[in-house]
Amino acid sequence: MAGGTLLVRRTWQTAQVSAARPETADARTIRLRFPEPVTGTAGQHVDLRLTAEDGYQAVRSYSVAAWVPPYELEVTVEELDDGEVSPFLVGVLAVGDDLEVRGPVGGWFTWTPDNGGPLQLIAGGSGVVPLMAMLRSHSESRSAVPARLLYSVRSPASMFYGGELAVIGQENSQVRLDIAYSREAPEGATAGRLTHEAVTASCFPPEDAPAIYICGSTGFVEAVSSWLVEDGHEPARIRTERYGG
Repeated sequence: MAGGTLLVRRTWQTAQVSAARPETADARTIRLRFPEPVTGTAGQHVDLRLTAEDGYQAVRSYSVAAWVPPYELEVTVEELDDGEVSPFLVGVLAVGDDLEVRGPVGGWFTWTPDNGGPLQLIAGGSGVVPLMAMLRSHSESRSAVPARLLYSVRSPASMFYGGELAVIGQENSQVRLDIAYSREAPEGATAGRLTHEAVTASCFPPEDAPAIYICGSTGFVEAVSSWLVEDGHEPARIRTERYGG
């Protein structure tokens, strides 16, 4: 297994699409099957490369959403209106097709069940993908570490992994889920932009010294991380990842 993992991380190789399912109207989860075992850590990403008939190549990085041992992993891709790669992955790529893949890579924005301390996850939109990998790792390992996810989405229809999140929230007493709707909320909830007060209320207090992971657009990440520092959280305990688009 070690040799297979090393190969996957350092070189481009071909993986086959073994399954695909929609997450929202413009997002899709794709399962990739590798010829050799692949392992990694929650929070890592892979590079996907597309090559056109004229030889033009485009490479994009996508966070791993789930590990499916021993040969598979999943990525969730949101289609961008001006994207070169995401429209193909979401609307054209079919089960049985091959993709060039490099990875998994990354060591900073990662979490393992033996990290210890409370786990605080804060996601904006599709930034939930690497955090979902962490939450899945937390649940699969039966970690006793308390965990919270604050997930900011535009509307119920734009939420990734809605069914699975509901199950985790109900079945795992160590996990607390808070959903903030910015544009359209379900009956009984209020829509509006995420506020400093809402972040403070949903997160572990500074005295609990949580490990904090924030992923979303640049503006979202900068605002939330600055609020947490104002609340007294140590900057060294806050890890951030931004997505483009």
